[in-house]
Amino acid sequence: MGIRFANPALLRQALVHRSLINEADLAPTDSNERLEFLGDAVLGLVTTELLYRRHPDYDEGELTRARASLVNLNAAAGFAKTLGLGAHLMLGRGAEMTGARKRSSVLGRAFEALVGAVYIDAGLEAARDFITPFVSDALGARGRAGPQKDYKTQLQERLHVERAATPVYELVDASGPDHDRRFRMAVTVDDEQLAQGEGSSKQRAEQDAARAALRLLNGSG
Repeated sequence: MGIRFANPALLRQALVHRSLINEADLAPTDSNERLEFLGDAVLGLVTTELLYRRHPDYDEGELTRARASLVNLNAAAGFAKTLGLGAHLMLGRGAEMTGARKRSSVLGRAFEALVGAVYIDAGLEAARDFITPFVSDALGARGRAGPQKDYKTQLQERLHVERAATPVYELVDASGPDHDRRFRMAVTVDDEQLAQGEGSSKQRAEQDAARAALRLLNGSG
């Protein structure tokens, strides 16, 4: 990565998946989830600033869609794969057996945790230098055709065309302690539930529900 950590323990923590906690007799805060929480915010800030400066022609809606397409677990998982991050994750045996090392949600969270670790260790400028090449490459690959739309936008536009309807998201369940909250959201249209999704925030759960709904509508879910 071209980064030397002043505190290597931060790098190690960024690679600890929560499945290792019980098996290694670690504290809940020893996993990478706190760093992931911070890294998600830093990734969002740096990406927003880059988009704002690079695309003075984008209005607020275009900036919002562009950011949503770059600040999500799928995009972060792609960045993680570029680094080969999966090979370095520390997982519990059960997670290892179920293929978590290659799972997009696990890889995406690990990348966000890594961003958080860089930020804590060396500050915002170092985090910006680390993040910018990934975001720039992603934008360059999409060209002037514009950023890829996030799942909620795709679903809303499709339902508007096919049913003249708007999807509605509802909270189904929230569980877990404050440091490890999990949310389940349902997406409905015309009182028909299409799908449910989970995530570490309501926004992520909504995106996961929209993704599942699109798969269902495409006949692959």
